[in-house]
Amino acid sequence: MKKVKLEISGITYSQTQSGSYVLTLAEVAGKRKLPIVIGGFEAQAIAVELEKMIPNRPLTHDLFKSFCEAYAVNVEEVIIYKFEEGVFYAKIICRNEEFVTEIDSRTSDAIAIGVRFSCPIYSVDKVLDEVGSTKEIDEIEEDFDLDTELDDLDMEEDENEFSSQSVEELQTQLNEALSNEQYELASKIRDEIKNRTK
Repeated sequence: MKKVKLEISGITYSQTQSGSYVLTLAEVAGKRKLPIVIGGFEAQAIAVELEKMIPNRPLTHDLFKSFCEAYAVNVEEVIIYKFEEGVFYAKIICRNEEFVTEIDSRTSDAIAIGVRFSCPIYSVDKVLDEVGSTKEIDEIEEDFDLDTELDDLDMEEDENEFSSQSVEELQTQLNEALSNEQYELASKIRDEIKNRTK
């Protein structure tokens, strides 16, 4: 199977699946995009690492990384190798001095771990040919049944919830959210601050 390198191009709130997010992976040397619906916890875990937020206590994926480092195991790559009945299948490829191991994983967890090791993410042509698209993410959601790997979470997005607050007030709220381990809220506040200070 020929591996195709992907990169994370975005995490957006799903317009079709309540309480979930769409993680979009883009082909590095092409135009295809791979949309994967993930739960809120996994979306937060990926976003926290991508935005270099430092939680007060380690998240589950941080704990996995610490465990690997303690035993001299390195995560070398993540491979999304199959799409079947609406579910993506992934492997985490790990190596130490003596052996290489493939660990079966939910795709969202594999990517959350992969970004912590700064390792490459791959898929295969068969998956990209079947599910990949060159359309924008809202069009992709209409075309595919992306009901995969969902957590039963009650989340609502309110685009105007910060409109009446100053940047200084938002910065205070951001610090409080991080202190209280409210990483989804922290991500939203940080996005709002970035949008205002462009």
